[in-house]
Amino acid sequence: MNQAPYPERPILILDDDEGLRVRVSLILAEAGIGNSLMTDDPALALRLVASGQVALVLLDLFLPQADGEALLGSFTASSPEVPVIVVTGDTEPERIVRCMRAGAIDYIVKPVDKGRLLVSVWNGLATVELRRELEGFRERVLEGRLEHPETFAEIVTADQRMLDLFRYIESIAPSRNSVLVLGETGTGKELFARAVHAASGRSGSFVAVNAAGLDDGLFSDALFGHRKGAYTGADAARAGLVREAAGGTLFLDEIGDLDQRSQVKLLRLLQDGEYYPSGSDAPMRSEARVVAATSRDLREAVKTGGFRSDLYFRLQTHPIRIPPLRDRRRDIPLLVRHFVVQSAESLGSTPPAVTEELLSALSGHDFPGNVRELEALMNDAVAKARNGELDVSAIRERLSSEGEGAAMPGLAPAEACGGLPISLCGENFPTLREAENALVALALERATGNMSLAAGMLGISRQTLYKKVADMEKT
Repeated sequence: MNQAPYPERPILILDDDEGLRVRVSLILAEAGIGNSLMTDDPALALRLVASGQVALVLLDLFLPQADGEALLGSFTASSPEVPVIVVTGDTEPERIVRCMRAGAIDYIVKPVDKGRLLVSVWNGLATVELRRELEGFRERVLEGRLEHPETFAEIVTADQRMLDLFRYIESIAPSRNSVLVLGETGTGKELFARAVHAASGRSGSFVAVNAAGLDDGLFSDALFGHRKGAYTGADAARAGLVREAAGGTLFLDEIGDLDQRSQVKLLRLLQDGEYYPSGSDAPMRSEARVVAATSRDLREAVKTGGFRSDLYFRLQTHPIRIPPLRDRRRDIPLLVRHFVVQSAESLGSTPPAVTEELLSALSGHDFPGNVRELEALMNDAVAKARNGELDVSAIRERLSSEGEGAAMPGLAPAEACGGLPISLCGENFPTLREAENALVALALERATGNMSLAAGMLGISRQTLYKKVADMEKT
């Protein structure tokens, strides 16, 4: 697959030493920064920078045809948005101070250290991307427009906060930095992740993986793959999802459920852009952008030690927080009509009418399962419709029964303990596992088997609930 060059505009290497120019270019290419331009001609460099054709300049101060410090001043005067990194053999403190005051973002002394050079270049490119994102976001907010509204066609809304999120997504779409999508269960986090991918215009695939319930071995094998013979049963090599998403987007759902060892490996992938397939000593470069999502409060998880703080801050370079449905009730009529039509089409029937009585019945419900709960409710209602009419009384009854179970029960008084699956009042006090299993069973009972509602009552993700139910069935 042909990948677009990175960065979009080349890095200009201006040095009279051809061997050094080639070495620096190879160092950059090995790190995934393959778009570079080499020259020893100061006049050409001035024209390229002034016309906005380069992303960053690596400048040698001692050139036969020009004064390097004067060139630095010309670069920063004509194009202050283009970072300039001085790469030279002079260690004179006064010269270093003059260059930094003249606008250089860094000063690297020859012989060039590979790690030092890459850190400086990555920081310079990150500054360029951030400035471009801020400018794009400012334009969209001020003008109140979307460049590609079709990107968000799957997300039905008229809420201003949601539209602001769309504009934010368009502004960060070209970035390679990670995105963290936050929101309660059922708010549509994967739809937002797909919108980020679509808006980016990346040529690769959108590859989704649910991290819930994956131990470290499964996580590593799914993402990074393995070589043939890496372990017993590895009869053939596996590329892994990171490679499958090359040039595209890797979506990691329920990222808050990752165990600590997997968190370390993901941090390395985000920090260094490298990973190791199982059984391989040679690192591979990642060409995928990572978009993660969770319904958990990661800040609280960081405080309690359940989630690494360095990974949290690395992931949330671009945070997207989706408001719950109860906070954007104006969207309910739009979503109801959308789901009624969608459901009727799937059943091959005529969409029943959406009446004011129906909308009134739905308006007072908090929808703990958010948009997914509303979709399930309308799909069921359309399937049960008779003579082209929805049974509003049945919908009211279902909402009423679900509303009764939406609040988590507190500890029951002694006389009411008989209603719980286990007794919290008798002499045989339950273990934590028994109490957890009992709460899961009670939530499922009150939610009449609705996994989304039960998960919302328990304060966990739907995927985590599936895993707990499976564990209960094994015991």
